[in-house]
Amino acid sequence: MSAAQVFFYLFSTVMIGSAFMVIAARNPVHSVLFLILAFVNAAGLFLILGAEFLAMLLVIVYVGAVAVLFLFVVMMLDVDFAELKQGFLQYLPVGSLIGAIVLIELVLVLSSWSASSASVGAAGAPTPSDVSNTLAIGRVLYTKYVYFFQAAGLVLLTAMIGAIVLTLRHKPDVKRQVIADQNERDKSDVKLQKVPSRAGV
Repeated sequence: MSAAQVFFYLFSTVMIGSAFMVIAARNPVHSVLFLILAFVNAAGLFLILGAEFLAMLLVIVYVGAVAVLFLFVVMMLDVDFAELKQGFLQYLPVGSLIGAIVLIELVLVLSSWSASSASVGAAGAPTPSDVSNTLAIGRVLYTKYVYFFQAAGLVLLTAMIGAIVLTLRHKPDVKRQVIADQNERDKSDVKLQKVPSRAGV
């Protein structure tokens, strides 16, 4: 067994275990940490496949931004998860039915799936030496899949705005800057006051 095979089975085993712990962990913070571990192992698999750009993208974007953002949102919202789990048994039959349907669909898809000769030949074709991995992905993203790429950016923007709205807290006693009131103010209302050095207003 070669070193690449050893690392493949190592990364795959840890990634599958951590992915299971994401949904099995009781603490949501632990779930996010297991999600980060799954992302790191997926990046290792990309490195084995020779897709170093996707590996670095997975670590920088997902681990460095999305997972950490989700972790801070979970910690700052202070959600009472014990209260959310009270109605778990009420929705258990419906959830079990949906899970069984999804499982049956997966079994049917995997049992009837087969690789065509064209895809096998394309996978075995060597990569051109004059085109790097990053250049090839850039050509595909900004030509054939440019609309899907922009749509993914809008989804991430919506997620960022939603996280800001959920964590924003307005306190009544805190003075805030109102740009509209400042623009409507007349020059006669503005008073200049000379403050001595090292003295408060």
